[in-house]
Amino acid sequence: MKKSKLFIFGIAMVAVLMISCHKSRNELVNSWKVTAVEPKITLSDSLKNVILTQGTLTFTKDGHVTGYLQSEINNGTYALTKGGKSLVIKDETGTPYPCESTITEDKLILDSKEMKLTLSKI
Repeated sequence: MKKSKLFIFGIAMVAVLMISCHKSRNELVNSWKVTAVEPKITLSDSLKNVILTQGTLTFTKDGHVTGYLQSEINNGTYALTKGGKSLVIKDETGTPYPCESTITEDKLILDSKEMKLTLSKI
């Protein structure tokens, strides 16, 4: 009896996690424009300006991302975990860029060790 309750609880937890991750992923799938840059390391004003003027990200349902942050991302991928709180973007070479993410209906906040970016839905 105790094992069956534990099994049912486990199934319920997995279902809740899958639904919460799916919802976050659906909120992420869209095109976003960088609206604020808060550097945590030394960042030149010209690079900050380039990120603000050209910075965009487009996430697709199939796990791909394109756009521009510090450089062009043409055929990147992304993984969203921890109920939408952790996002890892990999560029076309496979270099990972992990960050904590906050996703709302119209805002995306990416907080990495280099900088904190705020993006708005386009």
